[in-house]
Amino acid sequence: MTSSKRIFDYEPFNQLPKEVVVEIESASKFVEYPADTIIFTQKDEPTGYLYYIQQGQIEIIAETSSGVEMIVDYRKPGGFFGWTPIFTKEGYTAGARTAEPSTCLLIPEELLTKLSLNYPTISKYFNKAIYSQIRKLYKDMVGRNSMDPIAQTEAYPFQKQLHEIMSKPVETCSPDTTVRDIAFKMSELGISALVVADDKNKMLGIVTERDLVRKVLAKDTIDCLKHSTAADIMTPKPFFMAPDTYMFEAATFMVTHSLRHLPILDGGTIVGIVSQQDLMKFRSQKSMMLVGSAHEANGIEDLKNIRSEITNVARVLIIENRSHVETMEILSYIHHSIIKRCFELEMESMIADGFVQPYIRFCFLIMGSGGRKEMLLGPDQDNGFLYEDFPDELVESVDAFFVPFADRLVKSLDHIGYPLCKGNVMASNPLWRGRLAEWKERVSSWIRVPEPQKVRYSSIFFDFMPIAGESHLCDSLREIVHQQINANPLFLFQMMELDFKHKVPLNLLGRFITHSEKEHKGKISLKENGSIFVVDCIRMFTLQQGFHAITTLDRLDKLQELKLFNKATVEHIKAAFESFTYLRLQNEIKLIDQGEFPSHFLDPKELTDEETDLLKEAFKVANKLQDSTRRHFSKIVGR
Repeated sequence: MTSSKRIFDYEPFNQLPKEVVVEIESASKFVEYPADTIIFTQKDEPTGYLYYIQQGQIEIIAETSSGVEMIVDYRKPGGFFGWTPIFTKEGYTAGARTAEPSTCLLIPEELLTKLSLNYPTISKYFNKAIYSQIRKLYKDMVGRNSMDPIAQTEAYPFQKQLHEIMSKPVETCSPDTTVRDIAFKMSELGISALVVADDKNKMLGIVTERDLVRKVLAKDTIDCLKHSTAADIMTPKPFFMAPDTYMFEAATFMVTHSLRHLPILDGGTIVGIVSQQDLMKFRSQKSMMLVGSAHEANGIEDLKNIRSEITNVARVLIIENRSHVETMEILSYIHHSIIKRCFELEMESMIADGFVQPYIRFCFLIMGSGGRKEMLLGPDQDNGFLYEDFPDELVESVDAFFVPFADRLVKSLDHIGYPLCKGNVMASNPLWRGRLAEWKERVSSWIRVPEPQKVRYSSIFFDFMPIAGESHLCDSLREIVHQQINANPLFLFQMMELDFKHKVPLNLLGRFITHSEKEHKGKISLKENGSIFVVDCIRMFTLQQGFHAITTLDRLDKLQELKLFNKATVEHIKAAFESFTYLRLQNEIKLIDQGEFPSHFLDPKELTDEETDLLKEAFKVANKLQDSTRRHFSKIVGR
């Protein structure tokens, strides 16, 4: 194999000035290698060169945990290899061997390092190549863990969307269809519901077997059967969902609202219908009912039992899972259902005990990972109360109800399995209750004077979302946050400086830096030293741009849409975030199996070689994201 082109015909070197090209040519050297020559192995010290293939073919070889060599890639003329040590200052991630006689141009590391300062496209190009490694590692890791045929037979398809299981086309009738004709059509087709639609297939209502029994047969009159129409007996404006809604959401919704049929609408047009029987076909004996059972819980002990079953749901999800971030969102959905039902039960208990609920609008907030829908198996509490701006004369009556209510709620959540927040970020703390105007002053204080403790508070608080009460109050509070940040552009830079005092736990040799304190000695925090860096950086960009998106991945998608990040960078960051999530979830399940409380602290010695590689690559991506964030916000403030 021979290439008539030179290195300067290829990216990124084709963008360099002529004088730089001459400098590279004079400093580099051509080396000819016979076939089956090992240029370097995965364990060798770096040679100090970037290799460009002028002629021949190179095998990229990785060693598995069992010591077996595997060819993971082939590089042809015009390709490069050996760049990882140059642009990460770490060792090789794979070796290189000639598949046939080959000629390579060797470019010195010192020259590339110098040129990258003036021509960042060079390092950017190779960093992109390094980034892509984590995507492959993550896909390979998840793929292996999803291929166990026995496990797959036990897996429940939580990830299915309604368009995958809905009945279509939908049987419909017009508003003037007689009840007799409706009954005949249902009987003939063997169905239990008809959607009432206009001539443009827009839904007007639904008629079910229950409607026929209650509104027609129960009246026992011939006239009713002869003269009544669909418009007379239908349920107008019934509940409906979109085709891309997850099945677990539909199941929960139908249980909560005692629905047997759920029309599926796409842009207002009827595209399908889902029944309880449709969902039953896909339901496991235990997992599916857990999703909706929180809404039917009659007491705190019921919720505690439901909370204890979440680990089993996680096991199923992690087997079937296409994305571990989706798994996290489903777990969050269950957590939210439990927390909301706890709120409702304690509210009922307060009223039953003679407390008088003040007539004000309020909202119960959840913050931190819960507010981002990124809860795993051991989340603690981060919550608060937001009130409307009621007059001062109501303060006493509001406190008389909400102070004991907050205490009861926090204690019950702790009993259920949501530990008290060590930082006291809970509704039982007066700092996390208040009217909209009081929250405005509180947030303004955090932003104007970003002391370390206030930055920690804001990092948790900025991810708030409503769990119960008047959700529109959250919209007003969110607008206040954006206004305050826009008025204080230096805040995000100061927030970044405080957050970035922590570094990813890798030393210059690419080895893990573990905790030295007694409690977590020899361990790494996958949250505090890993995923939180991704969360914090992406939150800063989100706050600066002034848009609202709940999850970290949704925020990334929006930042890509705004062209702050390109597609490749977003994919790499997502892969790193999913890798942290995957390893955290596996670790938490293992700890629970050992009778311990789930934790984000992990002993890296217990990882397989593949998991070690995955974690290191994820840390590298987090580190590069920190660097990009630092450059971005430093530029804004002229630093």
